[in-house]
Amino acid sequence: MKIVVTGGAGFIGTNLSAAMAKDGHTVVIFDNLSRRGTEANARWLLDSYPTIRLAKGDLRHDQRVMGEIVADADAVYHLAGQVAVTTSVTDPREDFEINALGTFNLLEAVRLHAQKNPVFIYSSTNKVYGGMEDVKVEEHNDRFRYRDFANGISEAQLLDFHSPYGCSKGAADQYVRDYSRIYGLRSVVFRQSCIYGPRQFGIEDQGWVAWFTIATLADVPITIYGNGKQVRDVLYIDDLVRAFRMATDNIEITRGRVYNVGGGPQNTMSLLELIAFLHEYHAKEIKPAYGDWRPGDQPVYISDISKAKAEFGWQPLVTAKEGVKRLTDWVRQNKRLFEEVGLI
Repeated sequence: MKIVVTGGAGFIGTNLSAAMAKDGHTVVIFDNLSRRGTEANARWLLDSYPTIRLAKGDLRHDQRVMGEIVADADAVYHLAGQVAVTTSVTDPREDFEINALGTFNLLEAVRLHAQKNPVFIYSSTNKVYGGMEDVKVEEHNDRFRYRDFANGISEAQLLDFHSPYGCSKGAADQYVRDYSRIYGLRSVVFRQSCIYGPRQFGIEDQGWVAWFTIATLADVPITIYGNGKQVRDVLYIDDLVRAFRMATDNIEITRGRVYNVGGGPQNTMSLLELIAFLHEYHAKEIKPAYGDWRPGDQPVYISDISKAKAEFGWQPLVTAKEGVKRLTDWVRQNKRLFEEVGLI
């Protein structure tokens, strides 16, 4: 197949592109290479896989390029975006133009120019559910817990976009869903939780599992915003890549659908629990600083992933602690790479 991956030099895009190339597919990565580490990822992909090529461009204005690369595509994975809540608060216009307008531009490119009605999977976020103030949360020693949702939050949860980032991603989420209903696109929405793994250049504003791991190994100070009891379900990148493939293979079932894709109730961590695990695993003392809560930061978010399992047979295979160990090994082996990109 011919695969198009927007944001193909980002963390998720790099892993997905590599997996598709290993399977023998032709992959076009569309990326403006603006994020830290993307040039290093793109170089690694192009050097490692002869079936991958780079189409450098920007979702906001390069409609011609998008039209050309999707014209004969069999699948389009839309992973490009502005990814940090804090950045969206600082510059909401740019956030909107990248996430909402950029997604609209890509959908239009597929609608107007794609010849094969390709599979179209969008990387959305649990932030579309907002603060979920109506969901009762209990505070315990090292984490927040849901009072009533033992299996996590399902796709039936009301949408409540909170923060410019939540609004821009939520608008894109709904556009992708509606283009299936109105125009017959074979589109799928993944509302993803916290994804982590190799090739991730996590920073303080985004990618907290990777950032805490990198900072621990590099002896860089860590700041926790809030009290550290915030809980997320975490998903190792290999499991997410497998979800993309399985949803694609079962597109006649998944088209037009929305799925929560995360680690689920079996793979959760609070910030404090990750700090404790890194302390134990590395035998290093970690003393984080504390800052104010960030806007739209849910005390706890855990995905109910039962719909994905029931409809296309997917569930995570890598446990949270095993995944962090794998990430740690990769960071150790590639410390020079983090120095090259200026992360440490």
